[in-house]
Amino acid sequence: MIVTEEQKKEAYAFYKEALEQLYESGADFMLGGGFATFHYTDTFRDTKDLDVFCKPSEYPRILKHFAQKGYRTELTDARWLAKVFKGEYFIDIIFNSANNICTVDDVWYEHAEAGEFAGMPVKFIPAEELIWCKAFVQNRERYDGADINHVILKYGKKLDWKRLLARIDPHWHLLLAHLVLFQYVYPADFHEIIPKWLFDELMDRARGQYDLPPAMERVCRGPVIDNTQYSVDVKEWNYKTCTIKTI
Repeated sequence: MIVTEEQKKEAYAFYKEALEQLYESGADFMLGGGFATFHYTDTFRDTKDLDVFCKPSEYPRILKHFAQKGYRTELTDARWLAKVFKGEYFIDIIFNSANNICTVDDVWYEHAEAGEFAGMPVKFIPAEELIWCKAFVQNRERYDGADINHVILKYGKKLDWKRLLARIDPHWHLLLAHLVLFQYVYPADFHEIIPKWLFDELMDRARGQYDLPPAMERVCRGPVIDNTQYSVDVKEWNYKTCTIKTI
């Protein structure tokens, strides 16, 4: 955690240096994570890492460039994550999600928002994709529900709700769950922010589940949101699991 003024100066210098190198690499990238959340909500938290999002075809160029400049690089998980290190600071290069659902594609760039960070022009990942990714982060060590609520509260009136629904549609239960949580957290605000058509549609879908026959196979989709806490379902209770790929 960054607490002292000296640490803040070091972090700022690292962010600026990282962005300069990213631009020098020629890669097309966007900022996400806490800094995108700050862009949409004005809630800031100091961090020693910089979350950089790019298409899967872009991350090799970034890794190669930083390696040539003497940074330590790491392909942490070939499915979604690479890293660049400088001392105690690092860059997360994210091109997918751990569950292989939120792959970065051209649509992210089309809807990215222009802004400024560390005194440099940048693009932030779209708010819709930010919510889409965070909806699946529901494990014991980290739960992003508060971030989602804050983005909806501060930016919800500008959200493209139809596009968000299209993104998360195979996992619409999660969107409904987050909307219900938003109603609970902000009882004075949800009327003007959450479109009633969206809530009605998702509630109709939920009610309609009871008109369908039970699934033939015992499936647990828990590992899609937390692979650790739901491992017992697969390993001991004989549930099958799946990761649904979306476009």
